[in-house]
Amino acid sequence: MSRYAKHRLASIPFVLIGVIIINFFLYHLSPGDPSNLYFSPDYDQASKQALRQKMGLERPLHVQLGAWFFHFVQGDFGFSWSKHRPVMDLLKEAVPATLELAIVSLLLNFLIGTTFGLLAGLHAGKWFGKMLDVVGLLIYSLPSFWLGILLIYIFSLRLGWLPASGQSSLILRTPSLLGTIGDQLRHLVMPAVVLGLVGGAATFRIIRANTIKVLTQPFIVAARAKGLSSFIVLFKHALKNILLPVITLFGIYFPFLLGGALIIEVIFAWPGMGRITYEAILAKDFPVIMAINYIAALMVISGNLIADVLNKIIDPRI
Repeated sequence: MSRYAKHRLASIPFVLIGVIIINFFLYHLSPGDPSNLYFSPDYDQASKQALRQKMGLERPLHVQLGAWFFHFVQGDFGFSWSKHRPVMDLLKEAVPATLELAIVSLLLNFLIGTTFGLLAGLHAGKWFGKMLDVVGLLIYSLPSFWLGILLIYIFSLRLGWLPASGQSSLILRTPSLLGTIGDQLRHLVMPAVVLGLVGGAATFRIIRANTIKVLTQPFIVAARAKGLSSFIVLFKHALKNILLPVITLFGIYFPFLLGGALIIEVIFAWPGMGRITYEAILAKDFPVIMAINYIAALMVISGNLIADVLNKIIDPRI
């Protein structure tokens, strides 16, 4: 293992501890009281005080942080205050759903972004390239929540082709393995397409710009001067350099998606990490918020580490 990779790995625990501490104090600085979830406006003050003591909210902040960290290092994320279930059980249900959505939308993202980015870069200045630029900029400018609502209106409410929400139907028309898979795929289409299109538009712009940049480099000009065909110049000499940003983008996109594309999961009622994050924030559910922040930070750090190491392997000059 290179010294660079060892240095990055050694820094991960310190970064995670820093993220945990910052998130802990940000949570306690935010307005609201988690015990209000259980009481009406005309509550009994003594009962509320007893509940706060039971939840550990009356203890000093450093004691609360130490107690949470002590259980955390043992793999215990605590008990959800709003769901009344162990946080680990919630994560075991939410992570696979988010992982399914993340993988499909990431594949769509890179398939759409790299394909049309290459085409736009190769045809830069021509009518086809300009048309792709306009379409890419239009999709890039659309808010993801608006696009999600638009798809629900068209394909669910108007046409009735796809379900509007959830990961699966309560009652299947054909209760079989193929029927179950088909039903889940129908539920997956719209949220994956929204995330894939919006992310793909950003990838499109980066790949397009990099294609134009690489194709004007001296080594490409020299390859063309040798009489090599455009196909060989593109796929043998230029493509590897053009696609280098894809690795870095993977390090950015995947942790974001795995951490939960919050807005999209809420709009489509997708039972993933984004949705439980939204519900935990509304309920000021400290154990759930801390656990999800930790997982999100770990994914971001790991994704960036993998991207940096792969970039260095592919291009030692970095």
